[in-house]
Amino acid sequence: MLLLDIPNGWKTAIMFLLMIAVFYLFLIRPQSQKTKKEAAYRDGLKNGDRVMTAGGIHVTFISREGGMATVELAPGTRIKVQIGTLQPIPERK
Repeated sequence: MLLLDIPNGWKTAIMFLLMIAVFYLFLIRPQSQKTKKEAAYRDGLKNGDRVMTAGGIHVTFISREGGMATVELAPGTRIKVQIGTLQPIPERK
């Protein structure tokens, strides 16, 4: 086998580097891509967009002020929520 004639110290180092690479490819990279995609979605929100809060309430996005967003539950009923709680409404299948 390929690793049979490599000293034990090098085998350990190679296995450690492989574990780091796998950890990065399967855990860190997908999570950072998801975070960037969610941030781009929230930055692209405009007045009148239908969104869902983290609690599952479907609302209409009105405006953004820093880390807060004003949303409308019903005509004339507006509340402020954290911008991070807003997400797209899931597609029906």
